[in-house]
Amino acid sequence: MKKTVLFATLCLTLFLAGCWDMREPERMLYVNGLGVDYIDNQFHIYVQIIDFANTAKSEQPVTDIPQAEVGFAKADTIDDAIALLYHSVDQQVFWGHFSYIVLSEKVLEHGKWNAVIDSFIRYRETRYQIWLYATRDPVQDVLLVRPVINKALTLSKLGDPDNSYEQESFVYPTNIRELIIGLDEPGHEAAIPLINVKDNWESSKESVAAPVLSGIASISRHNFKGFISGSSARGLQWMTKKTKRGRISFKTERDDHVSIIVDKVKPIITPVNKNGVKFNVEVDVEASLSTKEGSISIKEIQKRLEEEISKQILETYKEAVEKNIDVYRFSEHLYRKDLKTWKKYEQDGGIELTEESIGKLNVRVTKLNSDRKSFQETIK
Repeated sequence: MKKTVLFATLCLTLFLAGCWDMREPERMLYVNGLGVDYIDNQFHIYVQIIDFANTAKSEQPVTDIPQAEVGFAKADTIDDAIALLYHSVDQQVFWGHFSYIVLSEKVLEHGKWNAVIDSFIRYRETRYQIWLYATRDPVQDVLLVRPVINKALTLSKLGDPDNSYEQESFVYPTNIRELIIGLDEPGHEAAIPLINVKDNWESSKESVAAPVLSGIASISRHNFKGFISGSSARGLQWMTKKTKRGRISFKTERDDHVSIIVDKVKPIITPVNKNGVKFNVEVDVEASLSTKEGSISIKEIQKRLEEEISKQILETYKEAVEKNIDVYRFSEHLYRKDLKTWKKYEQDGGIELTEESIGKLNVRVTKLNSDRKSFQETIK
């Protein structure tokens, strides 16, 4: 009996699958980033293939071999362009490590971002955690930049934006999941970080181009609404609890410099329905004194800090209203807190906003530290 069972078991092993369908990692190419442009009714794609053999996690690569190369193809659809690119690759392409997408201004203007996103969320290897960026520069230039001191591309500002956001919370990074949620909520608007390429680093051999966050691109379900960039975008960081670290600098009447680090922000938006809808905004901040020249008092520093934050919030809001952008998502706040009033005023999920839609704006510094034992200058 035992011999019969053993013989049957051995026979069954002949039908067990082996490793015949295994894909060897060293015989695959890995996509890290994708740039998309739209020219003459065709998608121009730039695919960044990363070399993991030359990417030592958080260490610098040990050779002069480039960490990545960028392939190009164009076609009427994203899928067709990718299929054309496959004609020139040497190995199978794996999309499971796909980190970010860079969309050109023309992709946004022609409303083609949905076609780009739809191509990847249907594919089994890609995820909803892919980071999204917009640019007014050539997208291939963005994909060709390398991290400062040649760190691994997987840890670049584009591939790992959360890391640098902890130190400078200018524009909150957005992935596909957050974009879809934003477009599904009342107001039906979402912001994509805007980046540009700038040669502001140098090594002993060459200048080093780096991606620089410069603002946001605002989109709705149906159209592109415009960019808010530069100093006009500074108010964004004071209207979100996600801010980890922001900076405010100003000059005193004596032309002395004061610099402050804001490390905690708590905005509260309250809709008020009196002869039309207005929004009262309260922002509580906790901050630390970084630079202080002259004899300005702590009370005066607090006052100026509140004034500067208020000024930046209003400046961003004013530019957004001119472009019909609900940059602070007032429509969603009204929907959450007063559904009846929202139904009365909404049009296509949003409400009409004007410069007077902000009723009251009150910024309070609830805590100001010196990060030292004293607020006084070190050397008098």
